[in-house]
Amino acid sequence: MKLLIVLSALVALAVADLQLSDEQKAAAHANGALCIQQEGITKEQALALRAGNFEDSDPKVKCFANCFLEKSGFLADGQIKPDVVLAKLGPLAGEDTVKAVQAKCDSLKGSDNCDTAFQLYQCYHKHHSQI
Repeated sequence: MKLLIVLSALVALAVADLQLSDEQKAAAHANGALCIQQEGITKEQALALRAGNFEDSDPKVKCFANCFLEKSGFLADGQIKPDVVLAKLGPLAGEDTVKAVQAKCDSLKGSDNCDTAFQLYQCYHKHHSQI
């Protein structure tokens, strides 16, 4: 049950307050569970991400962000896929709103794929109220 709570929190973080279909929620939960297991992050680290606490620069946390964004289709090989982001979030939040957040976030580049994903995750979280 605790894992479901953590996964729900991560889904909420990743997609803000958007109204997702049951299928989209299930996919996000599955992606989150896989990435938590794959990257070996702790419950505390997941809860910190949910709360918007990005002080933990543990490579596992950064690689969790990369895994989750790749599994969600938003990122491939360290490159944001703006067309996918717009296609998935545009109908839920409005294309102009999503494009405005993309303009602020999508050019971020880190030292490696995990760092880039972490920076993107952080930026989208920071601007989630616009989406």
